[in-house]
Amino acid sequence: MNDPSRALLRLGTSSWSVDSWVGPFYPAGSQPSQYLSIYAQKYSCVEIDNTFYRIPSSAMVRKWYEDTPPGFIFAAKVPRIITHEKILENCQEDLTAFLKAMEALEDKRGPLLLQFPYFNKNVFPSSDDFLTRLSPFLKKLSHNWRWALEIRNKWWINRRLLDLLREHEMAFALIDQAWIPRIGQLLKKHDPDTTDFIYIRWLGDRKGIEETTTVWDKVVVDRRPDLQEWVTPVRNWLQKSRVVYGFFNNHYAGHAPASLEMFQQMLE
Repeated sequence: MNDPSRALLRLGTSSWSVDSWVGPFYPAGSQPSQYLSIYAQKYSCVEIDNTFYRIPSSAMVRKWYEDTPPGFIFAAKVPRIITHEKILENCQEDLTAFLKAMEALEDKRGPLLLQFPYFNKNVFPSSDDFLTRLSPFLKKLSHNWRWALEIRNKWWINRRLLDLLREHEMAFALIDQAWIPRIGQLLKKHDPDTTDFIYIRWLGDRKGIEETTTVWDKVVVDRRPDLQEWVTPVRNWLQKSRVVYGFFNNHYAGHAPASLEMFQQMLE
């Protein structure tokens, strides 16, 4: 029997351009120009990391489209000039240029992630100050795209933020990271289901894991107990017919594809 939840589950990794995956993931001898097409034979989506650092050219985005099969989905980070440097102010030209370039993805367009850094009190004294900046920005966002939002100030996760995201049909990005509440703790306090899709990022402890390795060819941290906490929530969201996008970073356990495969097996 076909499982309808499979069509709703989109697991991938945070980037595909990792040279140390040649051997354990990409066939020996694979060239960087081949990585994406090989990746797309294995997984149905990916989160584009390099859009965080610069706005891509339309030609580059079109190449991504052409290197992947029908039905493949790209999620992408919004450029940091918008979220980190200008922090939502005077950035409309940057956002317009980014969206124009990303239009080349056509039917392979997935959610766009507004990933904010941790803000100290010199930037925003409180969550209310951040929301005062955020609210008018969200009102101007194009409804031709799906959006997700990630914050790294754990005390800012509150009803006002989540209700604002619901109002604008934006996903609250759930992250598995060292200083953010674990998913079980979060679900006891809040309902982070703010639109018709779920966006999850398994990030891990970047500083901690880089004390062990900076070569991402194998698992070096046992994250099975942590991943187990996600199984029931993800199953519940799938049963509610939510599309679940989930992306694994190398910093989560040492080798993102292995973490993805482990979680896939847990769900099954």
